[in-house]
Amino acid sequence: MADILFNLQKDGIIKKILYAGKGNLPPFKDGSRLTFHYKTSKCDESKTVLDDSRKHPKPLEIILGKKFKLEVWEMCLQTMKEGEVAEFICDIKHVTTYPLVAKSLRQIHSGKTDNHQHENHCCGMMNMAEHGLGHADLDELMKTPQPLAFTLELVKFEEAETFDKEVWTMSEDEKLATVPKLKEEGNQLYGRKLYKEAADVYAKAIGILEQLILKEKPGDEEWEELDKMKLPFLLNFSQCKLLEHDYYPVIEHTTTVLKREPENVKALFRRAKAHVGAWNPDDARNDFNRVLLLDPSLSNAVKKELTRLDDMIKQKAEQDKQSLKGMFDQHG
Repeated sequence: MADILFNLQKDGIIKKILYAGKGNLPPFKDGSRLTFHYKTSKCDESKTVLDDSRKHPKPLEIILGKKFKLEVWEMCLQTMKEGEVAEFICDIKHVTTYPLVAKSLRQIHSGKTDNHQHENHCCGMMNMAEHGLGHADLDELMKTPQPLAFTLELVKFEEAETFDKEVWTMSEDEKLATVPKLKEEGNQLYGRKLYKEAADVYAKAIGILEQLILKEKPGDEEWEELDKMKLPFLLNFSQCKLLEHDYYPVIEHTTTVLKREPENVKALFRRAKAHVGAWNPDDARNDFNRVLLLDPSLSNAVKKELTRLDDMIKQKAEQDKQSLKGMFDQHG
């Protein structure tokens, strides 16, 4: 521990342990997840507090090796035991990016995002210097850089592979390997009639595939393969939404499938039923008739749906007739 403290001090960081942690120093490696609380204070006489994560519902999480914008936090946390609370007074050179990080964290806590407008560090700093951050205390730090004190608590340490990774932390290979696992998970939920939960899992897989597709050139073999992988998830998602009587997402996603595979009977049949639910009777009839043409083996199921549709049309016409009659009776 003495060596750690000496090396930190040599690099312009003074550490003071406020509460000793438990056990040994964790085996910090890239991919480890650190959950921690932070309090940021100025080094003035009154130790003015700038930010305090304890005012928010959850502590912060970072994954080591994912280039978190405030490198000094990673440096400091890797000197701590689980449960330890320590204060780190950091030289100016370590905290120049704090205003940028603090703004992002404040937006996250308030439910807002900055659309990555400061993704490029240099351009972001120049832009902030010119236009400000919208926070007077952070604007002051931009104009007058100064040392800062961070009080950190390492709430939890988790080694890589011991927790389910968030999608944003995954490599492209990890994302691709996750897709079949999500399909299996979604199918299991569907089998237990947990349609909303299954739809969420299928949607997550669709999102991952769309991220991967964006990195490929449309029409290339890799792009085609990934785009094709989306189809079963779109169909499964649509079926879940259909069973939840949420018809418009069904129409949207089955239409996406049909643009790629115009003769996909599952997509046509599910879209037809969704059109009935959304009360687009003409569109529903067209899709049902198309299913009959493509797959005669489904004739009984389709004819049953068409009969039901005809009955609904007659019932609605009668309701409209009675409504009109009631209007005229009132005026009479």
